[in-house]
Amino acid sequence: MSARGGQAKNIFVKLIVNAGQAAPTPPVGPALGSKGVKAIDFCKEFNARTASYNPGTPIPVSLIVKPDRTFQFELKSPPTGWLLMKAAGVTKGAAEVGASKEHIGEISLKHVYEIAQIKKTDERHKFLELEGICKSIVATAKSMGIKVSA
Repeated sequence: MSARGGQAKNIFVKLIVNAGQAAPTPPVGPALGSKGVKAIDFCKEFNARTASYNPGTPIPVSLIVKPDRTFQFELKSPPTGWLLMKAAGVTKGAAEVGASKEHIGEISLKHVYEIAQIKKTDERHKFLELEGICKSIVATAKSMGIKVSA
């Protein structure tokens, strides 16, 4: 209960944490500690749930902190840009993009399809058509300077 007599509310926290590497140090510790969550409890559970990923893979996390300071969290698929850079074998996007600008790498439609299948596992994408997800991935690749070939 809050001081006004109303219901206490859940707090939502979004983080991106590398798979298997959560630690109660910044940014995780301060982000959760300020909400009353024991960061070490989150870190243990997160690292256990991400053990199947390659270490260091960035994993977006949506965390709900309840009024009693318990929490639950949902793991999402790695960011599209990160997946595209891994597929293209590059470490960062192009400085300038566009038809006549620099291309930093190239991926095939097979890569796009594989990334779309990964993204389809996310709750927010599960009702979208794979074709629509693929178009979004191609647009993201283009904005990063990654060429998509047939």
